[in-house]
Amino acid sequence: MGPVSTPTPSLSWFVGGVTALLLTTACTPADAPSEASADPPGSLGQEREVQFTVGQDELHGTFTLPGPEAEAVPGALVISGSGPTDRDGNSDLRPDADTNLNFARLLADSGVATLRYDKIGSGETGIGDRDPEEPVEPEAFDQQAAAAYEFLVDQPEVDPERTLVLGHSEGALYALRMHELVPGSSPDVVLAAPPGERYLDIVDRQLTEQVRTAEATGNLDVIEARTLLSDARAARAALRADRAMPEELAPSLAGLYGPSNRETLAFLDELVPAELAADLPGATHSLVLWGEQDAQISREEIDGLMTGFDDGGGSVERVDLPGTDHVFREQDGDSTRPAVDEERPFSPDVAPALESFLDRVW
Repeated sequence: MGPVSTPTPSLSWFVGGVTALLLTTACTPADAPSEASADPPGSLGQEREVQFTVGQDELHGTFTLPGPEAEAVPGALVISGSGPTDRDGNSDLRPDADTNLNFARLLADSGVATLRYDKIGSGETGIGDRDPEEPVEPEAFDQQAAAAYEFLVDQPEVDPERTLVLGHSEGALYALRMHELVPGSSPDVVLAAPPGERYLDIVDRQLTEQVRTAEATGNLDVIEARTLLSDARAARAALRADRAMPEELAPSLAGLYGPSNRETLAFLDELVPAELAADLPGATHSLVLWGEQDAQISREEIDGLMTGFDDGGGSVERVDLPGTDHVFREQDGDSTRPAVDEERPFSPDVAPALESFLDRVW
């Protein structure tokens, strides 16, 4: 994801965020030719717009019931991935991904109420009364996730004894820690395309793949590629050691490793997903969903996450979805094809995986 209008420097980039920041492609989802839109999965349920306040921020969201007469139903909080991604799972880069919305529709079909929200910097919430020149402290996103979960549980139609948190991509880092963010809570978790290694290690892997591809296609020469990777690894080392950034950092890295983004990157990089999984309460039920055509989270990274469940963290089921990408839409094996999200169906394998999990948990 390339540089976006403020307050991007205060928002993390993470998976998928380095590609357009560094490289330019000939065809993007925004300018690709449009065909018929794919039908969304599940049902829309009964939606109502909601607001709740966290510190100085008023957050906007959508609370969805499975039906008009729903009472004492399970509840699920849906948390977005990285950067300025809104309640539906959309951003400027992928305005029609609808990842969160599609999960909410499937959960409504399964009789589960959901809450999804626009975190600070996204959607209707925007930056509110904050100074656009000031970074958002990373703890604010923890506080927002915790407040959203408490708001969900407080809804009169929700059974507080049957809750889960579904985190997509970076959102999984919040789902894994909800029992800590809201002391006394113990929601079950659904981790959709979750990170499996430390934040900056995944960024480094993504960046390396993208730079090597650009080098192979002639978009970067050998010296440019070597310099870019060297600068990125020097920046990562400086951040982890809490040192000043290299003075001659490649300009294309400024949006990622700039000073106003530093605190958030350092905060997230300290989180080790396998350790978070191991620390889940023993009664927690977890579902890990990963698409085999996910270009942003690798199989090896998911394997690494799963080792944490081997060390504790309650029961877990992993489901690898064939022909499925990072936003859980159908994707063929040609990774060079532009991902026009609205034209590609949401993976049909997600619904049965969710239904089986929910039947077992509740």
